[in-house]
Amino acid sequence: MKRPRPSTPLSPASAKQKRPPPPQTPPISSKNPKAHQKWVPLNLSQSELSLPLTFPTGQTFRWKQTGPLQYSGTIGPHLVSLKHLQNGDVSYFIHSTPSESTAKLALLDFLNVGISLAKLWQVFSENDPRFAELAKHLKGARVLRQDPVECLVQFLCSSNNNIGRITKMVDFVSSLGTYLGSVGGFEFHEFPSLERLSVVSEEELRQAGFGYRAKYISGTVDLLRSKPDGGAQWLLSLRKLDLPEVIVALCTLPGVGPKVAACIALFSLDQHHAIPVDTHVWQDLNEVEQAYIKNQPRFRSGFPPFQNHFAFFNLAVDKIATRYLLPELGGARLTPKLCNHVAEAFVSKYGEYAGWAQTLLFIAELPSQKALLPSHFQGIQEKRNSKRKDRNKCTSDDSYN
Repeated sequence: MKRPRPSTPLSPASAKQKRPPPPQTPPISSKNPKAHQKWVPLNLSQSELSLPLTFPTGQTFRWKQTGPLQYSGTIGPHLVSLKHLQNGDVSYFIHSTPSESTAKLALLDFLNVGISLAKLWQVFSENDPRFAELAKHLKGARVLRQDPVECLVQFLCSSNNNIGRITKMVDFVSSLGTYLGSVGGFEFHEFPSLERLSVVSEEELRQAGFGYRAKYISGTVDLLRSKPDGGAQWLLSLRKLDLPEVIVALCTLPGVGPKVAACIALFSLDQHHAIPVDTHVWQDLNEVEQAYIKNQPRFRSGFPPFQNHFAFFNLAVDKIATRYLLPELGGARLTPKLCNHVAEAFVSKYGEYAGWAQTLLFIAELPSQKALLPSHFQGIQEKRNSKRKDRNKCTSDDSYN
């Protein structure tokens, strides 16, 4: 099925754009956007797009909830809101844009509407009864097709970080772009170009609370700008390559490892079977998960990786792999070779859109969503855990099964 190709010092004020631009920064020219005056049906049902299961689940940190079942964000120079109607269908409102027709095309591309979620999930459900059950309760979890520069910078900010701090960092970077308007108390900006980002020094990013990530962002911006055709075009060209080539190319950028590269590949580069797997958080899976969900004291104290939302993303992938795909790997030390084995297992089960299946399975592991699922899902999980514990019990001769 081929896709058609159409401790932070950051303050809340940093997200409100009342701060001046960095010193010696040329002023950003303003635009005179046109405004759309009404909500328009997007012809997408809730089974094709669920806003709460798509925007606040870790793919992007630039879209804000601006009303009940309403999310707002920017796509290039377009400021758009999306909301669910009473029947669950999705409508959109263009707040500002140079061109309404271009804005709608950009929105449809961003939402990956050329891919039918219903058809994908039918295939996944046929191959996996557990997925079929989850899909009944978590309809419309869609993978976005983001701008690669925007996606890359966001995931550089996410390294060993929590959602609140990631959002503040991304808001800071976004504030460097052209102001597009305000919705629901949030101010929105076009994501800054590489040229605009190059004006901001590593020291300024450190002062804004980016820590060691500052050097990764500055280094990545400099390296991208040195590309012969420009860094933005170079990133877009990766959409035409095979996944292994994409991962290798992205890993040449400062601060990008295989895990971050896989996320960028999945969420912006049309690599629909990319599966992020982390070697550092594979161990002690049950203990970490329980600490995260129960908010135990050492989770609150920030003991790595308990405070790390991105680590939880990887824990969920690892859990899915060890409990449902490759139970024989439970407790194994994950090597790069085993990382590839895990990714191959996902692709073998779900096909060339395995990354979309993994996204739904990850969302099902979020505590906020898990609490909404029927109790029998937890029962299945506990039963499997019990079987694994039984296999590891000592036998009468003190050996292990």
